[in-house]
Amino acid sequence: MNFHWFHLMPYRFLPPDFSQRYRSVWVDVPAELFDAARCHELYNEFLDELEFADRMGFDGICVNEHHQNAYGLMPSPNLMAAALARRTTNAALVVLGNSLALYNPPIRVAEEFAMLDCLSGGRLVAGFPVGTSMDTNFAYGMPPATLRERYYEAHDLIVQAWTRPEVFSFNGKYTQLRYVNIWPRPLQQPHPPIWIPGGGSVETWEWTTQRNYLYCYLSYFGYKRARAVMDGYWQTVERLGGDMNPYRAGFLQLVCVAGSMEEARRDYGEHIAYFYDKCLHVWNGWADAPGYRTLRTLQAGITAQVGAQARAVRQHLTWDDYVEQGYIVAGSPAQVRERLREVIEGLRIGQVMVLCQIGSMPKDLTLRNIELFTTEVIPHLRGIWREHQDHWSPQPLAQRVPPQLTGTRP
Repeated sequence: MNFHWFHLMPYRFLPPDFSQRYRSVWVDVPAELFDAARCHELYNEFLDELEFADRMGFDGICVNEHHQNAYGLMPSPNLMAAALARRTTNAALVVLGNSLALYNPPIRVAEEFAMLDCLSGGRLVAGFPVGTSMDTNFAYGMPPATLRERYYEAHDLIVQAWTRPEVFSFNGKYTQLRYVNIWPRPLQQPHPPIWIPGGGSVETWEWTTQRNYLYCYLSYFGYKRARAVMDGYWQTVERLGGDMNPYRAGFLQLVCVAGSMEEARRDYGEHIAYFYDKCLHVWNGWADAPGYRTLRTLQAGITAQVGAQARAVRQHLTWDDYVEQGYIVAGSPAQVRERLREVIEGLRIGQVMVLCQIGSMPKDLTLRNIELFTTEVIPHLRGIWREHQDHWSPQPLAQRVPPQLTGTRP
């Protein structure tokens, strides 16, 4: 059983009345609300937290890509992964990921991921998200009608750039290159493990299964609502003759560990409220551009996680509601262990991604959440799925070059 620490890097200084005064946390969030000096503090705080998660024994530390928003201050997750490559030791660097269709030419992703793989000694997980409608269609102006076609073409180019040893030409619909010959090349062969984060697209289930990639369901509605999506995924795997190995599936869950449920409510309640009220406050016009989601996904009844409909579902929820409905797993270590076992076995997942820094949560509380989770929860759940072999995690070098401080100061 693998546990990964996921960081969104949210801006935690939005005003208390943000969701009443401003239209959206994404795309057109006013620049007047941004304080660069505070962002400097946040970046260093966030990196401290990720490095601590590595030292405490998480299997992976996760970063991702978003644009023009206060929900997550990470337009370039590769920059964060590069900083972490020199300051972490064992955890996989799970970049979930680079939105392929936004890179022109896409071999930039192949090159930067190869750099990260070599720099880290083979600890990279290469995440290939399509990207949210807010990021792709509005912040970066990508027409929704061509988004997925561009994505698939970019994927093919990147994988070929990693695996074809000769100089070759690529003549795609959206990218034409006379010479493709990336240097450096990835350390892991034939390439780093590819994980596909998604929000429930039917086509993504089929595509990841056919290529034997890992599927990550990233949902903020929690594990109870995730059951229908993951059941659909596993039915697709079975139909296509894929291996029913739990390690090929991942799920994101918000987790708050404390001495008791009452203590968890007291310490984490305001930060959960900040996350759902402010960080997910997305104007409906940005949430789901026409053509972004496919017809088959719409017919399957899978709805957007942000926007008016999602906001209506969450409206007026209390801490007890969030816990009861599965949005968050919270309470004492024993309560969290019991609930997480239910999540893992019920969804059949071998890769759990936990959000232990949520919304406005300060560093000291985040570190305590990490420590309690790694010392009081993980050891009790590690043995789940021991009968299965993990084929989707990095294979780093056994002997890696550690950072060394050389020279003396005068």
